[in-house]
Amino acid sequence: MAVASAAAENAAPPPAFIQQALPEASLWGHGQMRFLGLRIYDARLWADPQFEAADFGAYPLALELTYHRAFKGADIARRSIEEIKRQGELPPAQAELWLKALAAVLPDVQAGERLTGLHQPGQGMRLWRGPQALGSIDDAELARRFFGIWLSPRTSEPGLRSALLARKPKARP
Repeated sequence: MAVASAAAENAAPPPAFIQQALPEASLWGHGQMRFLGLRIYDARLWADPQFEAADFGAYPLALELTYHRAFKGADIARRSIEEIKRQGELPPAQAELWLKALAAVLPDVQAGERLTGLHQPGQGMRLWRGPQALGSIDDAELARRFFGIWLSPRTSEPGLRSALLARKPKARP
C-alpha cells in the first residue's frame, strides 16, 4: 500500500504556484537525503521537457524539499554555503554576502514542512514554505550555485542527484 501511495504522490502535478511559473513542468525525479541513516528530507525536481541536466543553470526549474526533521533557517543557510563551496572558488566576502541573502529567506522548518525553490535563469530564485511565498533573491549566480547543491556534478550527494535526474519526461505530442 505504501508503494501505491508513494507512486500516486510522485505522479501528482506540481504545486499551483509552480504550475503558474512553469506550465509545462513535470516531475523529473525524486529521492531522499539521508545522513548516518537518518532521513533528512525528500526531494522532487520539476522541470520543462526541454530541460538538460548538463546545463541545469540555463533552465527554469523547481526543487521541493519535504523535511523529516526540524532545522533552523540559519543552519540551512550555513550548510548551503558549505555545499556551494564544493562547486568551485567562493571568495570569503562573497560567501558572507550569500550567507546573509540565504538566511534572510530560509525559515526554520519542522518535520513535515515543505520548502520549494524556483530557479529563474539570469534572474535569481524564489522560495516558498508550503504555498506561502517567502521571498526572492535577485542574484543569478547565487541561484545557479544554490540549485547546484543538488544538480551539479560536484554535488556531495551524487546518488540523490541521479535520483532527481532519473525520470526524463516523455515528449508531448
